[in-house]
This record gives sequence, C-alpha cells and structure tokens, in this order.
Amino acid sequence: MSEPVRPISSSDAGASDPTEEYTIDELAARAGMTVRNVRAYAGRGLIAGPRLEGRTGYYRQEHLQRLQLVRELVDRGYTLAAVEQAVRASPASAAGHTMDLLNLLDQPQREVEPEIMTVEALSSLAGVTHDDSLIRAMAEFGLLEPVEDDPTRVRLLLPNVVRSGAAAVALGLPASAVIEIFPVVQENLRTIADEFVERVAAAIVQPFLDAGLPEEQWAGIFESIQTLLSVASQVTLGIFRHELSESIDAEIGTLLGQIDQ
Repeated sequence: MSEPVRPISSSDAGASDPTEEYTIDELAARAGMTVRNVRAYAGRGLIAGPRLEGRTGYYRQEHLQRLQLVRELVDRGYTLAAVEQAVRASPASAAGHTMDLLNLLDQPQREVEPEIMTVEALSSLAGVTHDDSLIRAMAEFGLLEPVEDDPTRVRLLLPNVVRSGAAAVALGLPASAVIEIFPVVQENLRTIADEFVERVAAAIVQPFLDAGLPEEQWAGIFESIQTLLSVASQVTLGIFRHELSESIDAEIGTLLGQIDQ
C-alpha cells in the first residue's frame, strides 16, 4: 500500500482535543495515509466505525491513534496479519499508550541523529586514504549509507560509533581490524539485549497483558521500562569495562612472558 503523506506524530495527536472530529480525508492526512488505505484498514476491522451524520462519517482521536499504531508497526517490519491480531486483541485506549511506549523505546537510538559527511572528511578523520572497500564494508554493517545522487558524501547512521572507530584507526589500529570487530560486538550485545528483553517481558509485560492492559497500570509500566533501559545500559557498560581491564592485564602478561623467553 502506498502511503506518501507525512504523518502527524503521536505526540501531536495526543496534544489535540480528544473530542475533535475529522472527516475521512482529515483523518487520512493526520495519519499519513491515503483515504484508500484508511478504508482498507477500516474494512479489516482495525478501527471502529465513524459517527455518521447523513452520509458523512466523523472520526475521533482514538481512530487516529489506532491508525498511527498500525502504520508504525507495519513500518517496523511486522506483517499486517500480526498487526491485525495485536490491535484487535487490545483495548481501544491502548493505541495511544502503545505509541508512547514505542517512542520511549526508540529514545536511545534517536539521541544521536544521522550525520552527513564527505567521504574525504571521513577518511581524514581516521587518518587514512580513501578506500571504497572500507566504505562498502561499513555500509554492509549498517554504519553508513551513500547520500542519494552524491557519491562524494555518506550519511553516518551511527555517527558516534563511526567516530569512535575512526579515532581507534587514527591511533594506529588497522581500519579493517576495527570494522571486523563491529559484527562481533554487535552479535554479542544483541544476545545480551535479547536476554534482557525476554526477562523483562516475562516479569513485567506479560502480567500486564494478562491483566488486560488496565489503564491505571500504564504509568507504572512506562516508569519501570524507562528505569530498566538506563539500568541495562549501565550494567552492560560496567561489566564490559571490568572485562576489558581483565583482558588487557592478561594480554600484557602474555606479551611480557614472551619477552622473558
């Protein structure tokens, strides 16, 4: 389904008057969808019917929030069948809260915006000559992407990671070695993240779902997840620093032992 219209964010929708009503054209514009898509989702039962006044239907904020949630989940890669099942199983009031929760979970990765830089500037940052193979490797790992219609520039998708890697290269590490480390770090951190999420889901989210997403518990869920995101980051960094120190000591001992021989 083609949806070329830029959607109004959930925070914009949340700030509007909950009693405000929209025609289907206004609803589609606010949700960033075509009228055709709105009708299709309505036909699938993903939003309730409008209030009818003659032949004109009027929609309210809960309709908008449902559509925004559907669009968000589809954009995140969920199949429409999975989205339908999730949306139909949840109370109408849960859509706005769920959008807020998704925004909360996205905050860590939105803290650093993508950055556009020339290829030469990136090479200079690392103190190396331009190498197309390194740029391609970074693109394969999702660190950067080419800027459309401008082969001289790239968009750093994770600028803090790229800059840190460039600093390591500037200190003397081979660029290829730094790039090869990235998927190792990524894979192991993903394992840690999956373990953390699985336990949080079992201990906090599942009981909330089993209770039917009660309105009075949403604030506590937000607070718990926000705190746990911070705690998980601090614990992971703390353990890594400890293990890094231990690894450095062991490596130095090995190198010194070779000198004695």
